[in-house]
Amino acid sequence: MNDAIKDQAFQSDSTRRLSVPVMAAFGSGELGPAVVTIGLYSLLLFYYQQIVGLSGTLTGLALGIALFCDAVTDPLVGSLSDRVRSKYGRRHPVMAASAIPIAITLFALFNPPDGLSAVGSFAWLTVFAILVRTALTFFVIPHLALGAEMTPDYLQRSTLYSFGSLIGGVGGALIGFAVYWVFFPTTDEFNPGLLNAEGYRTFTLVAGVILIASIGLCVLGTAGEIPNLKAPEAGASFSFLGTVRDIREVFRDRDFLVVFAGFLLWYIFGYIESVGSPFLNLHFWGLQTEELAYFVVTPLLGLPVAFALVPWVTRTFDKRNTMIGSSLAFLILPNIPICLRLMDVSWYPDNSSPWILYINLGVSFLNAVTGTIAAVTYSSIYADLTDSHEYRTHQRREGAIFAARSFSGKAAGAFGLMIGGAILDLIAFPENAPYGSVPDEVVWNLGFFVGPATSFFSAAGVALFLLYRLDKARHATIARALQARS
Repeated sequence: MNDAIKDQAFQSDSTRRLSVPVMAAFGSGELGPAVVTIGLYSLLLFYYQQIVGLSGTLTGLALGIALFCDAVTDPLVGSLSDRVRSKYGRRHPVMAASAIPIAITLFALFNPPDGLSAVGSFAWLTVFAILVRTALTFFVIPHLALGAEMTPDYLQRSTLYSFGSLIGGVGGALIGFAVYWVFFPTTDEFNPGLLNAEGYRTFTLVAGVILIASIGLCVLGTAGEIPNLKAPEAGASFSFLGTVRDIREVFRDRDFLVVFAGFLLWYIFGYIESVGSPFLNLHFWGLQTEELAYFVVTPLLGLPVAFALVPWVTRTFDKRNTMIGSSLAFLILPNIPICLRLMDVSWYPDNSSPWILYINLGVSFLNAVTGTIAAVTYSSIYADLTDSHEYRTHQRREGAIFAARSFSGKAAGAFGLMIGGAILDLIAFPENAPYGSVPDEVVWNLGFFVGPATSFFSAAGVALFLLYRLDKARHATIARALQARS
């Protein structure tokens, strides 16, 4: 009789479906971080190296330091949100408190005082990059953990995180389009338009408003799920030593280690490409600033395709194979046109041909599809790892686990930013460089180092994914065992 009751309870809990408005509200939380990401990865290094005049190495070093410091806060914030006790749940109070600090520190980051020395600029960049990333952590970590709590269903988790990728990706693409057409248009005075310092001030003001609105919608739109979420463990309270124990336990899981290390290595290439993208598109491919806007619009087409494909792909090929295939495609696709240009293949169009724009837009579309599938599957896998961890340890540690997920991304970003900044100095890329003023040898080296030369990191990461073992059948067994315990 007891077993029948437990089975019935398991079916009821695991088949409870989240409504589309609730999943959309959860997904809206990705829009704020997407806006900040545009600033931190697409604009920040360019701004400090080209406009402020800080060397690429020092700029990359400052951004790398900020990411490493931020990575330290991830497990602390994760452990804290695991233990928060309030009538508004564990995650929502922490998420809500993050909005205004993110907006303020982002504005300060792109608006340093005039007349700073190189040391002063380095210090300003380092301090405010740390502050904005720390504030962002107080939203991102609880938000990711919230997704794992909102549904225990293996496949619905992929759908839930797909909403986040869709809304964050599409919204980020629209804002990215505005960045190049509205904030940084090409003019006689500024070619490329990204050399216009005033555009960065306007961008950060608009980004702050969007950020606060998206976090508010996410918090309020998912508040109705608070009664269905798990409460902190009895007697649980935040402590630094407790956080260390949490992280130690999390890293004892072999599957977790494989995914953690694999993602860290795989994403290094993505960050190098992101940092180098403005330089590559403007100087290697010879595109105009306004044409860069199309590269943030292509995800508007690619993301819905990925959104529709994720449930089918993960159901057909399981999450492990989906992660491997999409990650490998994301690595190979952007390297194809770069390598063809580096080898000076005779039949490949030169930069004066409109086909250069069309080909690169096609690659951008395919990367939006494969990259989104990889990111959604990766987040969904981490949600499954929280169940595996509870099965092994008898404790829920979503916050600590997703903090480790965030740490791997930020560690990859730190390495990627430092490598990207060092590349600019290594190839002697000039400051405040108008189009056509960069020597051909420097342009060739830019393509080589941003593309194939740094791709081996990601190849090693994909190889590690081959060792992942937690498939759908194993997860179903774990889920039934956990329900029986409760």
